[in-house]
Amino acid sequence: MTQNYKQNVGKQLEKHFKGVSNHWRINILLLLNEESGLSLEQIAETLNANYKTISEHTKKLVHAGLINKKYINNTVSHSLSPYGKKFINFFKTF
Repeated sequence: MTQNYKQNVGKQLEKHFKGVSNHWRINILLLLNEESGLSLEQIAETLNANYKTISEHTKKLVHAGLINKKYINNTVSHSLSPYGKKFINFFKTF
């Protein structure tokens, strides 16, 4: 492996781990693992959380590459990305 490759892998992993470094974000991932395709409103309601709070955390999860957003008419559907699914498998080891 080249040094450059190792640095890129490390940066990518750091991005993913920063994405889950909050209990709300972990709960969002766990929820989306159980039920994919939820809107922000549905996530906030299910987690009994403020809409604005959930909105900020989903943005961070999208930026970290852990969830996907799909625009459907006037709503946004959220689902786990392949990396999000890997983190769910990682969580299950605890």
